[in-house]
Amino acid sequence: NLVMDDVMVLTAGYQIPADAVVIDGEVAVNESLLTGESDDIVKKTGDELFSGSFVVYGKCYANVTKVGAESYAAKLTMKAKAIRVGEQSEILRSLNSFVKLAGIAIIPIGIIMFGQQYFLHSATAKVSIQAMVAAIMGMIPEGLFLLASVTLVLSAVRLAQKKVLVHDMKCIETLARVDVLCVDKTGTITSDRMNVEQIQRIVGEDDGDILPDQFEQLLKKVVAEQSGDNETMRALKRYFEKSEESVEEDNALSNLTGEVIRVLGFSSKYKYSGICFKKKTLVVGAPEFVLGDDFKKYAKTFNQFTEKGYRALVFGEYQGQLSGKKEKTEMALTEKVRPLLVIVLSNEIRKTAPATFAYFKEQGVKIKVISGDNARTVSEVAKMAGVEGAEDYIDISTVKDAKEFKAAVLKYTVFGRVKPEEKLKMVKILKAAGRTVAMTGDGVNDVLALKEADCSVAMASGSQAAVQASQLVLLESDFARMPAIVKEGRQVVNNLERSGSLFLVKNIFSFIAAILSISFGMIYPLLPTQVSLVTMFTIGIPSFFLAQIPNQNLIKGNFILNVLSKAAPAAMTNVVVVWTLVFVARALHIGQVELGMLCVLVWEVVGLVYLYRICRPFDNIWKKLIVGGCGFGMIFCMIFLQDLFGVTFNISYLGWIVFAITASLVLPAMVFFEKLLAVIYFKFFIGFVQEKIIEKKIFRKH
Repeated sequence: NLVMDDVMVLTAGYQIPADAVVIDGEVAVNESLLTGESDDIVKKTGDELFSGSFVVYGKCYANVTKVGAESYAAKLTMKAKAIRVGEQSEILRSLNSFVKLAGIAIIPIGIIMFGQQYFLHSATAKVSIQAMVAAIMGMIPEGLFLLASVTLVLSAVRLAQKKVLVHDMKCIETLARVDVLCVDKTGTITSDRMNVEQIQRIVGEDDGDILPDQFEQLLKKVVAEQSGDNETMRALKRYFEKSEESVEEDNALSNLTGEVIRVLGFSSKYKYSGICFKKKTLVVGAPEFVLGDDFKKYAKTFNQFTEKGYRALVFGEYQGQLSGKKEKTEMALTEKVRPLLVIVLSNEIRKTAPATFAYFKEQGVKIKVISGDNARTVSEVAKMAGVEGAEDYIDISTVKDAKEFKAAVLKYTVFGRVKPEEKLKMVKILKAAGRTVAMTGDGVNDVLALKEADCSVAMASGSQAAVQASQLVLLESDFARMPAIVKEGRQVVNNLERSGSLFLVKNIFSFIAAILSISFGMIYPLLPTQVSLVTMFTIGIPSFFLAQIPNQNLIKGNFILNVLSKAAPAAMTNVVVVWTLVFVARALHIGQVELGMLCVLVWEVVGLVYLYRICRPFDNIWKKLIVGGCGFGMIFCMIFLQDLFGVTFNISYLGWIVFAITASLVLPAMVFFEKLLAVIYFKFFIGFVQEKIIEKKIFRKH
């Protein structure tokens, strides 16, 4: 909706939608999406703003200079939420690989089958094509992609009903596999609202020309000039809103400070905000950063509060100047700060936090609390919230060496004084260590880490930038929704594994059956319509309903290996019983039509037995209805829709005997192949992998 010469009001957290020039105010912007550099750049009147960057702090009015195709927005406006476009979930990646393999295999197999039956067996073109299509149809998991897509869509709908917005459907699966969850203190463990508990004077050696009674009045004056674009400043504004000053006091303060020259919004890099008056520069911020080397002198004053879980800030007078032109893009405090007041703030712990963290502990998910606040304070709050290992904390600003930084990320649970670029490094280190990382955030400073994480979750109450960059958005900003999302993801993955195995039973059987048909020079015994009948009631219908049943089991192993390990015993059983039936029927001179019908019946028995086994335990009525309904539906179609599916019960007495004997082998054969494959897997495959790992000297006890 923006056009040339419009004036935009930009505040902290907003993505700049069009190129513009600052005409009033001051902001710091993050241009990492344009330059790759995460440093904050201060923009004053006359400076240019580029679309695609984010406002980190401050407030300004900007005149739009470029729109449409000429603007950066035309090219980069979607980058904040375009999270690794093209990267697929493990499920879809596995399905793609399987379909590629099947797609390559069906071409030569189809050509050979048609040629063999048309030329060698002198079958008609119709019979040859039907046999070829029946074999090829069975080799393609034609409904599996549809099932996966529909299941993910329905999952997204269910999450929306729980006030969770899904930006990228693959994150539903990814979050279910997460083993490290990075969270912030404020907004996650504690509520967003912050309160000022008390303001206490710091007794210094020299308070200069400022009288002790004027300390709080000066703080109030600084707070009044700030924009209130962060919760700390909003808490201070609420604290001072009822206090009043006399005209004499106001005049005295004005004489002491002079007029306002520059307003310094909060900087996540330097951890303070302040005001440059004509006569004085006053700052409010984290004592470790603001006081620098002098912090040790006042450590006890601040620690008495941080040890109880409070957040302590310092208000002081800066001995230098930050308003000169040389400091246009710099807020570094190069001179000393004379501390005047300690500001004690608190966040109440969310009532749902302990239960949420207890759930993740049970699920084996490691929590990493990453915050810009004092490490001891964050540790105490995390303990009260029930975060496992919260006593292991570190002030990340004290870590200088890259090797030490990496070791700290892997060792500690709570991290204090973390800068935005360090959050990104931490996520990269955890991913490099083989962890699946989820990141929660609500600020523009979290954007880079959110984009890097395997799964990113934003609070809707947070900045526009964080919401755009995340895969999941908690619309009510309630972290307690996270267990529900994990459960939803587990339902999707576990049920797709179970349903996928139904499809692969048919695929594996059809592939082996086609190879055997070619090898022994026999006409494929089944028709395409018969294959459709069997797959409808043993794969298509049950797989859809099974995918919607709640399933909160832990996700283990690789998706495609899990599916293959479940499907292989039933597929091998199908091959054995069907081809036993084929060879017996051939020896007893049973006709081709009757043989096809017997193969359909045996395949149905295998399908229903396997469906029964994967539905166990029957812990709800839906599983019983699925098995019973599919069995009934199959019988109904075979009796009343014989012409449609090409089936008949015109079977000889001998044929029924052969079918009964063959069908009785189904369950024993399936159990045998399950045990055989388990032995092969554990004794040979696992042993081989461990041997290779030991050879490469990367084997670990776990």
